Amino acid sequence: MADVARSVMNQAQALRDFSAETLSALVKIPSPCGKEEAVCRAIAGMCRDAGCSEVRFDGLGSVLARVGSGPRMLAFDAHVDTVGVGDPAQWELDPFSGLVADGRVHGRGAADQKGGAAAMIAAARILAATGCPDEFTVHFAFTVFEEDCDGLCWRFLVEREGLRPDLAVCTEPTSCRLYRGQRGRMEIEAAVRGVSAHGSAPERGESAAYKAARATLAMERLNEGLPSDEFLGKGTVVVSKVDVKGPSLCAVPDQGTVYLDRRLTWGETADGALAEVRRAMGSDAASVAMPRYEAKGWNGATYAQDLYFPAWKIDAGHPLVAAGRDAHRRLFGRQPEVGRWTFSTNGVAICGTHGIPTIGFGPGDEDKAHAPNEFNRVDDLVSCSAFYAQLPFALAGRSS
Repeated sequence: MADVARSVMNQAQALRDFSAETLSALVKIPSPCGKEEAVCRAIAGMCRDAGCSEVRFDGLGSVLARVGSGPRMLAFDAHVDTVGVGDPAQWELDPFSGLVADGRVHGRGAADQKGGAAAMIAAARILAATGCPDEFTVHFAFTVFEEDCDGLCWRFLVEREGLRPDLAVCTEPTSCRLYRGQRGRMEIEAAVRGVSAHGSAPERGESAAYKAARATLAMERLNEGLPSDEFLGKGTVVVSKVDVKGPSLCAVPDQGTVYLDRRLTWGETADGALAEVRRAMGSDAASVAMPRYEAKGWNGATYAQDLYFPAWKIDAGHPLVAAGRDAHRRLFGRQPEVGRWTFSTNGVAICGTHGIPTIGFGPGDEDKAHAPNEFNRVDDLVSCSAFYAQLPFALAGRSS
């Protein structure tokens, strides 16, 4: 095993420039949700060049690449869509420059999370050259639509395509720490209703704006008392949008919505969260419901789901966590830091919905996600490509 780890690390270091150039090429291709075709086709070509045994597109447009043909399936996931640029004035470089300088790759998606994709492609090259353990088939999934609806792509893979791995690794940024869970989330929309009247005589009406304001302040109070989990942390609720309107700007508004971002800690459910909001808002809310999301992929396929994404975690002593620790120690000579994400990932579907044991290990920092002047470290790409290639060897012989 020591010889394998040494060989894997040497190959990852030899691919340092390749990994950086791969990430640079991916950053240069804009890929917002639903418009990932160009980057997906580029990745498919890169995976073929890397020596993958099979490369294909799933029905929603994600790229699936395979190395090995063993009976147990290990999957690595990287979403390849990104959020928008935001205010261009806040960027010091062209967001799609893909500039490689001073040990960093710069641009939108460098950390969130095309860095994981680039490290996966390098790992595929290592495994194709070294050979997978006979026990494993390794799937590299480069997925779509995560930014708009995390996990939707994996619900499609499991429920429509029948691809159900035994174990999985999410490559969202972890600063090369080993993660084993995250809070869940859901979106909630509360409708408020009033009675319109002329603005000169507000006493004749009933203001939806005041109801929305009271409902908003009720969420501030609700947030303070939400439960906490020792590992995942506290549940939270944030009012992310308030919208009211009426017949004119000279009238008492008669309708509105209060939109909520609800983060769910361990043990919380969608039904429970909806009931809490209903109680807290009381008669100010005419209805409280969970919206539904429907997406059309770049290939024209559509898929839908409720905007509920369950919390997930696996035990610190799980064989997958133990194998991750072992791979890290053999490669880098030390035990990894173990933690959890603050934000949400495709793990909500892989582990949260479908119960597939999942860990996280990814290049770059969580706080660079969705921020201007995003970048990733080339050193992280090297470390992650080595970790991904070593993990199947660390898992060989372990039960799941």
